[in-house]
Amino acid sequence: MSYSDYGDNDPIYGDDLADEDRESRPRLMLMGLRRSGKSSIQRVVFHKMSPTETLFLESTSKINKDNIHSFIDFQVWDFPGQMDFFDPTFDTTAIFGEVGALVFVIDSQDDYMEALARLHSTVVAAYRVNPNITFEVFIHKVDGLSEDYKIDTQRDIQQTTTDELADAGLENVQLAFYLTSIYDHSIFEAFSKVIQKLIPQLPTLENLLNILCANSGIEKAFLFDVISKIYIATDSSPVDSQSYEICSDMIDVIIDISSIYGRAAIGAKSQAYLEDQEGHEDWSHRPDSESRSGDYEGSNGDTHSQALATGSRAGSLSNLPTQSGGNHEAFSVIKMGNGTVLYLREVNKYLALICLLRAETFEKQGLIDYNVHCFKEAMDQVFELKRAERNRREMEANQQQQITGMYDP
Repeated sequence: MSYSDYGDNDPIYGDDLADEDRESRPRLMLMGLRRSGKSSIQRVVFHKMSPTETLFLESTSKINKDNIHSFIDFQVWDFPGQMDFFDPTFDTTAIFGEVGALVFVIDSQDDYMEALARLHSTVVAAYRVNPNITFEVFIHKVDGLSEDYKIDTQRDIQQTTTDELADAGLENVQLAFYLTSIYDHSIFEAFSKVIQKLIPQLPTLENLLNILCANSGIEKAFLFDVISKIYIATDSSPVDSQSYEICSDMIDVIIDISSIYGRAAIGAKSQAYLEDQEGHEDWSHRPDSESRSGDYEGSNGDTHSQALATGSRAGSLSNLPTQSGGNHEAFSVIKMGNGTVLYLREVNKYLALICLLRAETFEKQGLIDYNVHCFKEAMDQVFELKRAERNRREMEANQQQQITGMYDP
């Protein structure tokens, strides 16, 4: 499944989070030395390539521009490690002028002194052209390092970089450092924090999630981009890596189940047979049409691991029937053996809200469902204001052009 699986005609927030036209969409730049893992990161995060398949990727020889159509519309530029963009033939203003975030990838398993020198020169050049760039450093391929060595490596890289920038008079430049690997969730969590900085509505989304958690007894809430498994917002409570991982894995579970047991996978003949057995009633629109999986022990509620899921279109969360059967949105609940409940609701074709709460709190499911509905309506209002403001600016620009045209000789 890729971003191209989705059309552009559905009412969605993606165009509202992007810049005013698609040519000026936010740009995310991947830089680093050769074989540092830039292309592998891009393929795993945005194109769902298996990490083991990246071993056969060829080294990047030219700038790769990748248009990402998701909740936030942006571009990813993958720069070859051997390219010297400080050459006079390169226009640094064109390269860094519209960059939203610059991600510099360092191979932690190699001698990184040359990489640190390139990082320093890159930050200095980019900051002079565009002081608004956010600089992110991925200390990559840490899966083969011990925990102590990871910490020592990050401390050494961070201290060296900070000292060099201070010597250059750029002590005000802020860099964020992340330990990453494509073989676990760390690369997705790092990219989540990078993408969040490109979303101007992030404080409002965090505040809405705080209100939802406070009024529903939810311990943690994530707003996920379903395809990339990047969370674009969460509440203000600290993010626990284990909580993020289990919520991220829930997306894979629901998509896998829907691809097997969804209506698209059943086939026309099986669907016709089911409808005939149910008295020609559409089974997917019945209130009790959730499929259950796990160790279910009768009807007394003694459940060790119980999952409720609904599925329709294979491979995605779009157009799945809700518990009420009224509209087509994904809905799923997974009850863990430790008393934790995972609650998923589709927000739109790109986003899903995943919450962690206690089993006793979930007894008030009606209240939680209502509060989630209010949350979705509030999101609509936030981006409706964005649309109205954009339309107003476009109208003013058109009026100004008309006035200018009237007085031109």
